[in-house]
Amino acid sequence: MHYPIFSKNDLNGFWALFADTLANLLIISGVCRFVFNMPNDIVFGRILPGAAISIMIGIGVYVWMAQRLAKRENRTDVTALPYGISTPVMFVYLFAVIGPIYWSTNDPLLAWQVGIAAGVIGGLVEISGAAIGPWLQRVTPRAGMLGTLSGISLVFIATVAMARIYESPLVGFTSLALVLWGMVGRFKLPFGLPSGLAALIAATVVALAIGESTFSFDGVGIYIPVPYVGDLMVGVNYLLANPELFAILIPVQIYNFIETMNNVESAEAAGDKYPVGVCQLTDGIGTMVGGLFGSPFPTTVYIGHPAYKRMKARSGYALGVGIVFMVGALFGLVAFLGNLIPPAAVAPILVFVGISIIAESFRSCEPKHHIAIAIAFIPHVSSIIVVKWGSVANALRDMGLENVPNLLDESFVGAMMTQGAHVVGQSALANGAIVSGMLWGAFTAFLVDGKVRQAQIVAIIAAVMTSFGIIHDSALHWPVLDNPIAWGYVILAAVLWLASRYPLEREESELTELDDRLQSGDASNASNITDTQGS
Repeated sequence: MHYPIFSKNDLNGFWALFADTLANLLIISGVCRFVFNMPNDIVFGRILPGAAISIMIGIGVYVWMAQRLAKRENRTDVTALPYGISTPVMFVYLFAVIGPIYWSTNDPLLAWQVGIAAGVIGGLVEISGAAIGPWLQRVTPRAGMLGTLSGISLVFIATVAMARIYESPLVGFTSLALVLWGMVGRFKLPFGLPSGLAALIAATVVALAIGESTFSFDGVGIYIPVPYVGDLMVGVNYLLANPELFAILIPVQIYNFIETMNNVESAEAAGDKYPVGVCQLTDGIGTMVGGLFGSPFPTTVYIGHPAYKRMKARSGYALGVGIVFMVGALFGLVAFLGNLIPPAAVAPILVFVGISIIAESFRSCEPKHHIAIAIAFIPHVSSIIVVKWGSVANALRDMGLENVPNLLDESFVGAMMTQGAHVVGQSALANGAIVSGMLWGAFTAFLVDGKVRQAQIVAIIAAVMTSFGIIHDSALHWPVLDNPIAWGYVILAAVLWLASRYPLEREESELTELDDRLQSGDASNASNITDTQGS
């Protein structure tokens, strides 16, 4: 059995992961340069080379793990885990860590120094996940983990990317047409051209023709990555002097190692089983090395393994991306690509990745657990709503409008309620969405399976997490015993406990019978039931 590192099927996977990684690096460089006024020598000379090193370290490990798995199971269809900068955590680090330092001090150098210190400390939290990650994976129903993962995919990947297509429809629909033809319809293009590459080329040509893309060499140069120990210590000292920032760092890094756990579970559901503890250790080390070399942004196993699996990608797709971005960072080519490839050209590939994750989540769980996957979506919908409300407020401030209220100001909450916008409830659901989504998915899956005791335990865990501010709050704190949401979870557990004192009886229905037929593969009987319901 020969498992090649590179195969022709890696090309589509390469362009999909390339697009995902490029989008993150373009966002980082754009926000740091134009929002935080960081000079090119910090953005292109320190941040991007550091990010490239951290990405290359993780990809190297995951390619090696794929090789081992293929050899151990005597398979040639193993797909390496995708890896890169965590998109949700990237936004948190930009606007909740680096941004506040810059806005309060007007010092972009200090903002970067605090950022890399936050990255190194965050890597330590990620490494701690290696100790508890395997246990969490064993005790948490797959529907809970994949449900919260799918919620992120729906709102932060597919929905945002689709909006970008409609912002530039001529470019976006050109790319979308080729992505749908090759990646969704799975039709071959002439000359065996990968659809992802064809989409980027065609859309970029259109963008050049209508003036939405340019050839620019601004930022191109030679940037040798070096460790920044002195700058790192400045940032660490600032964090120690301002410990309130840890209330942001610790929860978001807990989110990050749970994201890795969920994405490894997604890979297992697609057929490739990797050790979650080793993956979390790899992510933490990659993040810490990246911070030392200048990148503040944590790395993680990416969402999307099922999509790359569906493309029949193996290991070369990930290794190719790592090599390309390492070279690109050394010579500042990310700046060149950012000017050349418009966001609308990349967006359709991200839409495909997002919807593939959702589809794989439903396929890999029993039909009776689909309701558990669906309920896990809800906190993430609230999360993107709250993020966009915050963006509106920030935009008004940037326009010079004075006295813009904070999201939870009493007067603003009241005014929004008159418009049917439930600010308080949406904010509570948004905070800690990945954890609360996983808890709700697990709770529902346990209840569907008749595991009432386990469902009670999940409710109590949710109550404890709420009292500490891990979920439904914007910051960690000592336990708050008068939190009504925490008591709501306690009531939920109490009701289940009281109900379980009586003999448990289920109400059988035609839908339950249909579900059983579907699981047993009895298609003809399932069809008969459906016909009866329809009549």
